[in-house]
Amino acid sequence: MPSITIRNVPNETRDELAARATAKGQSLQEYLLGKLNTMASTIDTDTWLEQMMSKPTPVDNPISTERIVEIIRHDRDSRS
Repeated sequence: MPSITIRNVPNETRDELAARATAKGQSLQEYLLGKLNTMASTIDTDTWLEQMMSKPTPVDNPISTERIVEIIRHDRDSRS
């Protein structure tokens, strides 16, 4: 199985992650592996947003454009 090495991790960061791992009863390696697996199995926000923006918006409106215009005009005229 491959390994990942991260260099130049600040002491404060390492200590915080180790404390979180200890709080869960895990080694630092187990804790970080769990976080990496979660990250890898979850779509990131930018990718999700890109996918949502590329999907066509379904238009399933039972009201015709003419009826919408009629309603708007009626509403506007009734306010005058």
